[in-house]
Amino acid sequence: MSKPWAKLSRSFLFFVILQFSQTVSSARKEIGFPDRRICRNTVQGRYLLSDDNGYVCDALSLDPLSRCCPERGHQFSCQGCNLLSQCCNSYEFCVSCCLHPARTQKENALKVKVAKPATAGTYASVFNFCAGRCRHHSESVVHENAYVSNFHHCFSLPSNSSGTGGMLVEARLHGINVIIGRQGESCDVACKSNGQSCVLNKLLVLNQCDIIQKYMGCKGTCMPSIGADQPAEVADDAPKHLNPGACLYTQTESLLSCDGSHRHTRRLCPCA
Repeated sequence: MSKPWAKLSRSFLFFVILQFSQTVSSARKEIGFPDRRICRNTVQGRYLLSDDNGYVCDALSLDPLSRCCPERGHQFSCQGCNLLSQCCNSYEFCVSCCLHPARTQKENALKVKVAKPATAGTYASVFNFCAGRCRHHSESVVHENAYVSNFHHCFSLPSNSSGTGGMLVEARLHGINVIIGRQGESCDVACKSNGQSCVLNKLLVLNQCDIIQKYMGCKGTCMPSIGADQPAEVADDAPKHLNPGACLYTQTESLLSCDGSHRHTRRLCPCA
């Protein structure tokens, strides 16, 4: 038969162990051991990866447990990116650059649809937006299977995304006086006649149909062209083969010029 003091000893020992385990657990909580963060990253790259912290690294440097890049080098790097057009020559650096809070506002990015159909959902996070936009940006493609330039990974907001595109353009044209030149006149001459100068890097902002149509009639037609006089509108008295009344934008951004002109067009000019 068990002795009463033996039962009491076992009960006391169990109580001590329970109290000790609770104390250790409490101490661990107070110390605040951090939970390991698991990163999302771009897995399609052949050599490089970009994680959702905004770092770029090679596949061998990726932490095998956290799937994060080492936090060294530049965060939100825009290496090989044109910050005016918001296009890059590398997918991974496009994602990294896009993730910078100053370049992509969360509330705007989460309103953008993943695809064109009306039933398509919106992006669930800024990382998903950046990874998606940089991968397949319709505005960087011409004839469906050819890129406009080497800078074909673009993260800019689409111009029809719940009005955000209009706000973005207005911000990029802050302080710019957009004027329509006379027929055959260059933007240098048009701006000078208003006591201002042509701002070359703002021609890229104006070089899109929805912007041109805000300032010019276009007679319902806006088409791609090649010339240093664009963006522009073809004069009504131009020869028929030049599409009188149509608006033109260039698909070759390197041709954008303040001094370009054509005797049958009126230019849309950014002056300051």
